[in-house]
Amino acid sequence: MINVSQLTDPAVRAFVTAVNANDRAAFQAALAPGATMSDDGTDRDITDWAEREIFSSNGHMDVASEADGGRSLLVEYRNDTWGVMRTKWRFDVTADGHISRFETGQA
Repeated sequence: MINVSQLTDPAVRAFVTAVNANDRAAFQAALAPGATMSDDGTDRDITDWAEREIFSSNGHMDVASEADGGRSLLVEYRNDTWGVMRTKWRFDVTADGHISRFETGQA
């Protein structure tokens, strides 16, 4: 596993750090205004999805590998709802270092 502090892209590092700390404010701060996301190919409302899949279910990301300058991750993701699953994550990052979109799904 890759230590979160060693992740290449600062915006992605902030996102993973926020998820693992269960920190809603830091999670929101990592996102660009109007950010979008999809889960297994279906667009979702970020606020609702994050509450369900991260914050109320103790979501945690253990990063197995990164690619594409740190904007693509292979993650062992776990939460209290689904247990552990191998997932892929892809991030679009704005010029000012915020995530404008992320896509996740089973790997």
